[in-house]
Amino acid sequence: MTRNKEYENLIEKYVKENAEKVLREPSGYLKYRYLVPGSVYSQSLWDWDSWLTDMAVAGVVSADNLIDYEKGCILNFLEYMDELGRIPVFISPTVMQPEFDEKNEKNIHKPCLVQHALFISERAESFEWLRNIFGKIKRFIGFYMKYCRHENGLYFWLDDSAIGVDNDPCVFYRPNKSSANIYLNSLMYRELLAMSEISTKLGFEDLRNKYKEEADNLKSVMQTLLWDERNGFYYSADLNLRPIDPNAGLHRGYPRHWSSVIQKTDVWTGFMAMWSGVATAEQAERMVKENYLDKRTFNSPYGIRTLSKLEQMYLIVKSGNPSCWLGPIWGISNYMTFEGLLNYGYIDEARELAIKTVNLFGRDVKENGEFHEYYDPETGEGVNNPGFQSWNLLVLNVVEWLRKNG
Repeated sequence: MTRNKEYENLIEKYVKENAEKVLREPSGYLKYRYLVPGSVYSQSLWDWDSWLTDMAVAGVVSADNLIDYEKGCILNFLEYMDELGRIPVFISPTVMQPEFDEKNEKNIHKPCLVQHALFISERAESFEWLRNIFGKIKRFIGFYMKYCRHENGLYFWLDDSAIGVDNDPCVFYRPNKSSANIYLNSLMYRELLAMSEISTKLGFEDLRNKYKEEADNLKSVMQTLLWDERNGFYYSADLNLRPIDPNAGLHRGYPRHWSSVIQKTDVWTGFMAMWSGVATAEQAERMVKENYLDKRTFNSPYGIRTLSKLEQMYLIVKSGNPSCWLGPIWGISNYMTFEGLLNYGYIDEARELAIKTVNLFGRDVKENGEFHEYYDPETGEGVNNPGFQSWNLLVLNVVEWLRKNG
């Protein structure tokens, strides 16, 4: 596939001209400077958006005080942590969501806050700003470990709202606490590793070992319970099983020996096992050959379909909150899959996906002067929310990789 250098230049110009538009000053509930996704989310601080937006603009924004906006994302969220360690998913000047209940039935900030804090600290070459808030960060991770972890070691969503991949069929419209989601567990694995690294930098060797052991254990459980040998892919798992009661009727004859059942719905987040480093080399090879390259399922002219085209739920439609992840191309699904391919040495495949991603965003800038939130996989046309920036700005990282690697 041939590179389009006109698109690369348009993207570079657009990102550099628009990167500082994601910066916001304190207002209302938001006591510190912060970063926003843009478009209809132009005044809101969102959990994984702020982390990924920061990764995109950190090398572009010229403001000397960018570090204040970066740290402010973390500090704003921690400002509204409750005694259990629950943090809102998003905060605007006038609204915070969700409103937590006593039964712990509402999802909290995704497990990416520690990864964001690590990114900021490494870039600033200083971890000391975390020392006074490290207790709160531990409480945040502790909530996931206590309230969102199944007895088999996998992590689950508390409900089906604000999961990031909004209407993933493995979670959306399903019972609370029933999905050991591959996306969630991949994030959690990286979050535990980030906790281990920050503990090291702050001199907490006992915690360093604790969180590294937790990460290693989660990786092992994911490889055992979320990998499907038949299809060569990582899936989410269904935890919604009747409890074991060896004295109950028919079950008395043979109580189940399995703790979950794989949900064989082909969602792009399976590739996050490569992004996170959970997949073995052998598993990654099968994922690429049998799933990534299959044009009937994920592989489209403009990147990775968020849901396999062969799934009954496949649909390209304009929607918002929840947004449609049932097939459209999202900038972040392309980017994370791209990183996963690089992690395992699939350079040719990564290069092809990089060019597709540049073509997608470059054409949008040329024709419309801006990015959209997500796109039609077959035509590359923007489907929803023109002006959305957020993780789309990561496409400049892809451009820079192409320039270095051809």
